[in-house]
Amino acid sequence: STMPSLHPLHAPQNHASSVPVNAPALAVDHLTRIYRSGGHRLTVVNQVSFTIAPGETCAIVGPSGSGKTTLLGLCAGLDLPDHGSVHIAGQDLAALDEDGRASLRRRLVGFVFQNFQLLPTLTALENVLVPLELLGQSGAADRASALLASVGLAERASHYPAQLSGGEQQRVALARAFIHQPRILFADEPTGNLDTATGGPIEDMLFQLNQEHGTALVLVTHDPALARRAGRVLTMRAGTLSESPNPAP
Repeated sequence: STMPSLHPLHAPQNHASSVPVNAPALAVDHLTRIYRSGGHRLTVVNQVSFTIAPGETCAIVGPSGSGKTTLLGLCAGLDLPDHGSVHIAGQDLAALDEDGRASLRRRLVGFVFQNFQLLPTLTALENVLVPLELLGQSGAADRASALLASVGLAERASHYPAQLSGGEQQRVALARAFIHQPRILFADEPTGNLDTATGGPIEDMLFQLNQEHGTALVLVTHDPALARRAGRVLTMRAGTLSESPNPAP
């Protein structure tokens, strides 16, 4: 059986349909974010520029408080920069209003968070389907079931988050992040709340899903071993970003 096309969404008047397929998954140019408190200015992200190619994997590492999570929020359009620009799949986030950015995220972006962020009143299967419900697509339960099976949760589809272990909840979150085949997946400490035995398989799945779906992967992590698995490593220090070539595995 052929996979149903996932992009019946591009109505002609929707400029998103003109997104060039070879556009970078993410292009960040001179991004700066300044927090002001009282008379003080704290530059949390300072003139950061980098580009992520389609399907590329990249880890962002650095000490606590170096601006990693702020940078991720800016890249995803959850927060707006004071200067600089972010393009996702060729689209300038600054050219969109809040609704437009939310719509772009729903279509093109996946998220995996440290604390899973599953909806407690929905089953595992229903949680995976949320992104497609938001896109107004129905009839995707088969795909959701297949994704749950691919992360080893075929038997747990009708369980609620409270009935699942932390590792199982994060696997549901992974399936949810990939269900709409995003161009880019942002993962913030995806194994931060899991022990090594549970976290290892989650990391394997992230990279496996990246390969199978061609989704670009941007990981914020403090785990050097996880960072080494990415194609590139960017290091944040006091708001600035530097790239060091990843040693060959």
